[in-house]
Amino acid sequence: MPIEIERKFLLRHDSWRARIERTERMAQGYLVSAQALRDGTARASVRARVAGGRAWLNIKAARLGIERAEFEYAVPLADAEAMLATLCDGVLAKQRHYVTVDGTLFEIDEFEGDNAGLIVAEVELPAVDAPFPRPDWLGAEVSALPRYYNVNLIAYPYAQWTRDERDAIDGAPPAC
Repeated sequence: MPIEIERKFLLRHDSWRARIERTERMAQGYLVSAQALRDGTARASVRARVAGGRAWLNIKAARLGIERAEFEYAVPLADAEAMLATLCDGVLAKQRHYVTVDGTLFEIDEFEGDNAGLIVAEVELPAVDAPFPRPDWLGAEVSALPRYYNVNLIAYPYAQWTRDERDAIDGAPPAC
């Protein structure tokens, strides 16, 4: 079973922008609602994503943490666009910037619309305890905070968050 090991961080400042290698716009929506994931009636998050003239379906285990089962399949662009338009409760739009530091790829998502102002860096790792570079622009880890999961940003967008939520001040323990 394919496993994704991903850690997510806030950013301290914008110096990462000077290192952007490429950027692509993405739109994604979820075929399983955040509420179904929260109340335990769904065992997986199912996402349709469109980026760069291509499209995918992504299925992830519905559990918190940095390590989750993940499956991803290419689908026809027209199918994904139809899913986003008719089967999803909302569509999340973002710019994804790619930045490599010491051979490690950071995907930095800059959200749009009701999530404008939120920027997070994600890094995928080969093992839970794998070392990775910590550039000075990398801030607090938010991997264990469900509100930062894309599926939750549709139901509870960044524009509605309190100052403490935006600063990741809520006593949640950091992911290992």
